[in-house]
Amino acid sequence: MKKIVELKNATVQVNNGFDELKTILDDVSLDIYEHDFLTILGGNGAGKSTLFNVIAGTLMLTSGSISIIGEDVTYLPAEKRANHLARVFQDPKMGTAPRMTVAENLLIAKYRGERRGLVSRKLNSFKDEFQRLVTKTGNGLEKHLDTPTGLLSGGQRQALSLLMATLKRPELLLLDEHTAALDPKTSVSLMNLTDEFVRQEKLTALMITHHMEDALKYGNRLIVMKDGKIVKDLNAQQKAKMQIADYYQFFE
Repeated sequence: MKKIVELKNATVQVNNGFDELKTILDDVSLDIYEHDFLTILGGNGAGKSTLFNVIAGTLMLTSGSISIIGEDVTYLPAEKRANHLARVFQDPKMGTAPRMTVAENLLIAKYRGERRGLVSRKLNSFKDEFQRLVTKTGNGLEKHLDTPTGLLSGGQRQALSLLMATLKRPELLLLDEHTAALDPKTSVSLMNLTDEFVRQEKLTALMITHHMEDALKYGNRLIVMKDGKIVKDLNAQQKAKMQIADYYQFFE
């Protein structure tokens, strides 16, 4: 099975301001395989976001190594890893340009990672394709192709962020608590859309969630983190036997 990401003894230490080193990622080894959909659970300070930032390249390892599709990227910055990864953030404002229309945002995503000179953007030639794409969200986005993104609801912006992140089929999709800022109904709708995209497009995805129910329902693997370590890595069969009460025991 093709290995998408491989972390070996990944450790991150930071200075806590009192001339003491604090370990926020502690000797983590993790393999992520093609078509894996991993959900990550953990309390505050467990190391979930640190793990994401280390994979994305926005935080460098103190020691250990990281490979993406067999290439050692341990010392490569985020922009050099961007061809492999796409990320949807917790804040709906993070993934889109507010003054640009929905169609213009999608056009940026379509050309992501390509070298482009000063050429006509040919937006109109993609309008039909974008219209079909936004209709999949089921949240009215299809009526707003020419609307500036800043005028959309949080749920619509997150759905657009998801479309933009998956438009060029990344090798790894990072979902950084992407439903956390939404109301419960919108959150459920976006999770259903996410699951549909991951399965239909056969994506490899890593999702941080605080919702125990989502961790139970979605994905074929569950990782539980505590104090910068992975304390559980459950496969689909092990996950299927779990109840919500079992999850709470991990945090006691």
